[in-house]
Amino acid sequence: MSAFDLQINGQAYTVEAEAQMPLLWVLRDLLGLTGTKFSCGAGLCGSCTVLIDGEPTRSCVTLVESVAGKTITTIEGLSPDGSHPLQKAWLEENVTQCGYCQPGQIMNAVALLQTNPHPTDADIDAAMHDVLCRCGTYQRIRKAIHRAAEEA
Repeated sequence: MSAFDLQINGQAYTVEAEAQMPLLWVLRDLLGLTGTKFSCGAGLCGSCTVLIDGEPTRSCVTLVESVAGKTITTIEGLSPDGSHPLQKAWLEENVTQCGYCQPGQIMNAVALLQTNPHPTDADIDAAMHDVLCRCGTYQRIRKAIHRAAEEA
């Protein structure tokens, strides 16, 4: 076990963990930040997406030793009351069905809007194509991203 200094959602944490522990388990099991979801465990579906230094990253395949000293943002870090433009747009467009992939979807969309504040449909499709939604809410996801872009 080693101690890792992590910066998560604007707060400093020191965690004792194995260097090879996935960030997902540090977030969920050691810190109680359960908004980030486990699904495939292989970095393929995107449900576990968080931002590492602003880049969407699959936390299930990212080792804790690789993120020490970096800025980590989870779904909990967007806003304490759900007032982030994307969170509001998600509700206004009724995006969520089962909701399981939605934290990963939103975090991926945050990264998109940070680099492209007024994306086209093609931009959204390209940025979001690898975050899977079993319920197929892709059209509503696109509408919510456009709505959030207009409100930002």
